[in-house]
Amino acid sequence: MTTQNTPHPDASKSAATQAKETASDVSSQAKTAARDVAQNAASAAKDQADTAKSSVADEMSGVASALRTAAEEMRSGSPQERTFGQIAEGLADASEAMRNKDLSEMVQDVSAFARKNPLVFLGGAALIGFAATRFAKASNTQDQQALPRTPGIERHGDFS
Repeated sequence: MTTQNTPHPDASKSAATQAKETASDVSSQAKTAARDVAQNAASAAKDQADTAKSSVADEMSGVASALRTAAEEMRSGSPQERTFGQIAEGLADASEAMRNKDLSEMVQDVSAFARKNPLVFLGGAALIGFAATRFAKASNTQDQQALPRTPGIERHGDFS
């Protein structure tokens, strides 16, 4: 009785099946790992957004408080006192709404407002842009003034 050294057809089929199963397992593990990484990134981004949202709400609350104090120091019943009081209340309400809303809700609210009032939205965006630019320029000017002078070298905007 002679034994042949040829592989058994079931053995090669079994190896192919094992390879497919291994590939399927690796693919499944890769998908799970990718999903976990995406969930972790989304969670970290949400945490950062919540921290920023809370910080902005705190700043708005502080400005509202300062405006209330300024309104209280003005002549009672004057237009300035009423205006400062109304602005303070509006900022306080916006600050509270910001604390209580999810970031996606706020984005939806801003989108809805922009669709209903496009000119007001664009005007407000332009106003915020101008204010941010002025703030950045003021900060930059203070930084440049703190730099020591080097003879023969002019700083940008320094013509003295």
